Amino acid sequence: MEKIFNNTQVAFALKSDTELDRAYFLFKMIASEPLVRIGTAVTNFALKAHLPVEGLIRATVFDHFCGGVNEEDCLTVVDKMFTKGVSSVLDYSVEGKEEEEQFDQALEMTLKTIEFAKERQAIPFAVFKPTGLGRFELYERLGEGKEFSKEEAEEWQRVLNRFDLVCKTAHAKDVALLIDAEESWMQDAADDLVLEMMRKYNKEKAIVFNTLQLYRWDRVDYLKKIHEIAKVEGFYIGMKLVRGAYMEKENKRAEEKGYVSPICISKEATDVNYDTAVMYMVEHLEKMAIFAGTHNEDSSYKLMKLMDENNIEKGDARVWFGQLYGMSDNISYNLASNGYNVAKYLPFGPVRDVMPYLIRRAEENTSVAGQTSRELNLIKAERGRRKGK
Repeated sequence: MEKIFNNTQVAFALKSDTELDRAYFLFKMIASEPLVRIGTAVTNFALKAHLPVEGLIRATVFDHFCGGVNEEDCLTVVDKMFTKGVSSVLDYSVEGKEEEEQFDQALEMTLKTIEFAKERQAIPFAVFKPTGLGRFELYERLGEGKEFSKEEAEEWQRVLNRFDLVCKTAHAKDVALLIDAEESWMQDAADDLVLEMMRKYNKEKAIVFNTLQLYRWDRVDYLKKIHEIAKVEGFYIGMKLVRGAYMEKENKRAEEKGYVSPICISKEATDVNYDTAVMYMVEHLEKMAIFAGTHNEDSSYKLMKLMDENNIEKGDARVWFGQLYGMSDNISYNLASNGYNVAKYLPFGPVRDVMPYLIRRAEENTSVAGQTSRELNLIKAERGRRKGK
């Protein structure tokens, strides 16, 4: 397989010298764990104290990792990326809400992004988080088999109604819908709900996509289990495959509560798990669709190779590669340049409300070995190329 991910000219074609310099500065900051910790604390304090820091956040970390403060704001970025063949997934990245009014607001925003996707070739997917439409504790209680009170049962029915309305709308508009995965102790209830939506709306093709976090050792078995159900009941499976984003939290909770951690024993085991899931889905592509959400070059090459070996066209609508906006441009733009389907997750929302997402991104970049140094090396290489060195 030809190595294509070192082509920095393609990777950073849309970035001006100033934007490239800003990216270098940001990743240098993120590379330092103490700086991330201090910066996070200072930012949280400044926002809680209502200090005027939103402009500074917007001009630096926000504009690098987010598309804008609202969906209209994102369109400039969407259109710009699409000139290079990279599509967008508008991701309303407001997290940690608890009120019914906020869930209804997230519902309306998700429906609006489906409408946006219907109207624009550059936006092939919509997306939402289960806890965007209902309280975390409800999913957790249901997953643990605990009885709901009358009020909780009514509240859960509203969650079901929101889920169904989103999936029904996506089906009616023929827009694929990604549903993100979250912490394992709420995920069982979310999985059951998403499976029900697949049964209902994936009869002709994969519209509803669940997410498999392959740092969990049980996920390949789960994929095989629902494949058996799908074969019997006659529906299609859509899956976004990721490694996962809550590892430290998962391991800590398992240790505190005295149960076996759901996380693979090592990074190598996670990689094997991820590649096994990809291979299984490619082998059963007649009834499946893959959104390979990965910043891992080896996994991307392996999927490219599998497609080639199985005579799957590069632009086959059932296979997509995905990365986060502001990261791994060397993968995204080089894949698109070579004819593959690629979409960037493009987070948006008010600066204050998106801060939990941005903090997670910074912490994740700090903790993932090699990710930040790889970004820095690529940016350095491109800066050198532009200067003729």
